[in-house]
Amino acid sequence: MRNTDFDFLAGHWTSRQRRLVKVLAGIDEWYEFDATLDCQILLDGTGVFDVLRAPERDIEGVTLRLYSPEERVWRIWWAAKTSGGQLDVPVVGRFTDGVGVFECDDTWQGRPIRVRYTWSDVDTGRPRWEQAFSADGGQTWEVNWVADFRPAERGGPAAIA
Repeated sequence: MRNTDFDFLAGHWTSRQRRLVKVLAGIDEWYEFDATLDCQILLDGTGVFDVLRAPERDIEGVTLRLYSPEERVWRIWWAAKTSGGQLDVPVVGRFTDGVGVFECDDTWQGRPIRVRYTWSDVDTGRPRWEQAFSADGGQTWEVNWVADFRPAERGGPAAIA
C-alpha cells in the first residue's frame, strides 16, 4: 500500500527561513533568508528526497526520508555541503493527526542534545517545518530554525511573495 504522508511536499517550493543567531544560548535573536526546495516522492511513497537551496546564506542541503512499514516510522537524514560527506543522525517519528514529529539524540558543538523536527499545516498548501533542540533530555525545547513553505510560481523563477 502506498504511503502518502509526505505527498504534501512533492514539487517545487519557496520558503522564508528563520534561524536563531546563536543556538542554546538563551538569546532570542533571529536572521531570515529565502530558500527553494525541490522534492520528489519515490519508492511508492516510502522514499522522499529533496534539495534545499539558500544562495544568500550559502546553504545547500539534501534530505532523505525513508519509511519503514513494519515499524510505521520515518527516518529522516540531512546532509549539507558543510557536512563533510556525512549524513546527520536520523530523526525518527511519524505523523499523528496531521502533525509529524521526528526526534533523535545527537550532539551540538560537542554537547549532547535531543533534536526534534516538526511538520505542521501540511493540509493547508503552506506547510511549516521547525527544528528544535533540547539540552535536558526533552524536558524543555528551543526552536532554532523555522521554514514556512509556499508553492513556487509555475513557469517562472522561484520567488518569495
